[in-house]
Amino acid sequence: MSKSIRLLICDDHAVVRRGLRSLVGVKTEMELVGEAVDGDEAVVMAKKLKPDVIIMDLIMPRKDGVTAITEIKKKNSDAKILVLTSFSDDKNVFSAIKAGASGYLLKDSSPEELLQAIHDVHAGKSSLHPVIAQKVIQEMHQPTDLPPTDDPLSAREVEVLQNVAQGMSNQEIARTLKIKEGTVRIHVGNILNKLQLANRTQAALHALREGLAELDAK
Repeated sequence: MSKSIRLLICDDHAVVRRGLRSLVGVKTEMELVGEAVDGDEAVVMAKKLKPDVIIMDLIMPRKDGVTAITEIKKKNSDAKILVLTSFSDDKNVFSAIKAGASGYLLKDSSPEELLQAIHDVHAGKSSLHPVIAQKVIQEMHQPTDLPPTDDPLSAREVEVLQNVAQGMSNQEIARTLKIKEGTVRIHVGNILNKLQLANRTQAALHALREGLAELDAK
């Protein structure tokens, strides 16, 4: 029997936490291990509980979600964070992804969409609604202070990046390209280093921006 996905909910609204608690409570493959009511608690509980997936609101007391994400990722770069918020404005979206969030979902999403996003983020995939992805791409088109890489991607790395952009896991990419999963991991690491990106979500968005993949591609 596979291990359940351990979840930490970070939201200052009791009604939202109760709704998420009820949703997760009936799923045998998920386990709620903690609830944080503000950004400070989120950082402390993420370090203490080491959850598999952190569901993070952006607007909270004492410390906002983006700051909390930044601090959590600084302490644990492997932390998997799914933003669940009411805000879809460009500033909030891009700031959260840049801070290291692997997914971004709006609170009017269906329960099924949220559960799928949790599974995707846990599996190491990105989870962005196409509208959200488009907003981030538009923001990424703005001039950047980062210098261009002196080490371009190899043909194989481009192939791997294209598959990452389709939301594939390392195992799926390995099967598709007929290479070892460990080799895929190495390629993904090289891609992130060369492009100066923090995670697979940012890599997927880079592929979309550069025309290497499309939002509706399957």
